Amino acid sequence: MKAIFGFDAMLSPKILVVLYWLSMLSILVGGISVLLITNEGSVYTILGIIGGLIGCRVFFELIMIAFKNNEYLRRIAEKND
Repeated sequence: MKAIFGFDAMLSPKILVVLYWLSMLSILVGGISVLLITNEGSVYTILGIIGGLIGCRVFFELIMIAFKNNEYLRRIAEKND
């Protein structure tokens, strides 16, 4: 508990993982519902779903890079102390 309140552990990456999976699920559900509701452009809808899933993954990976960099810098600083 002290790690969370003392900012020794990062809480945001754990929240981002939950948001990532919720985003992926919403893209899939939204894409499949559009595919079932409209019969026009089903190939484009499937490509949109795939593009949305890839774009979502890339977006969250870019955010996580900042947290990983922070973690690696902290490890380097601990080794130098």
